[in-house]
Amino acid sequence: MNKITLSLALLLSFTPAVFAGDAAAGKDKSLSCSACHGADGNSEVPMWPKLAGQNEKYLIKQLHDIKSEARPVPTMAGQLDNMSDEDMADIAAWFSSQTITGGQADPDKIAIGEKIYRAGNSARGVAACVACHLPRGNGLAPAGFPSLAGQHAEYIADQLRSFRSGAENTLEEDPNARTNDGDSRIMRDIASRMSDKEIDSVASYITGLY
Repeated sequence: MNKITLSLALLLSFTPAVFAGDAAAGKDKSLSCSACHGADGNSEVPMWPKLAGQNEKYLIKQLHDIKSEARPVPTMAGQLDNMSDEDMADIAAWFSSQTITGGQADPDKIAIGEKIYRAGNSARGVAACVACHLPRGNGLAPAGFPSLAGQHAEYIADQLRSFRSGAENTLEEDPNARTNDGDSRIMRDIASRMSDKEIDSVASYITGLY
């Protein structure tokens, strides 16, 4: 059993159950989110992620991590302070029920991007993205692995670089470091072995998967 398979097995075994929220209630509660993420979760600005169609379990975890500052996101500061667990579950349910709009990959980046996504880079120890995010990029919902297809390429690349920084730095050393992939460190370990060219290429390929 390789490291990725073992990490996946551990996550499936120990990730706590998440109760589904009420999408109808979440529609009204998400009004404050729409300024950045769009009314239906399809943000128009690449620095802000599309939330439409995202796996509900993943959204709930990220909302909790952002609220607790386990995942610092300066643009979200204070946005979740007055929200209950139920509020966040409802918002997650609403955005999860929406349909993400697709993107278009840069033709010059497809070859490298597809190779990384589907086969990884064994020479550098980069695992294939498809192992956790599946062939069409819709993620593995039971494990809380996010859907990626159609997401802004710029946002994906930024997150990979944040995970790469998180492999080397604490949040005190680099406030942009991302470390909320847990003890398994799946994303930090993978991103730490990726070059900027690989990151930009796979991010572009992913946005065109939809």
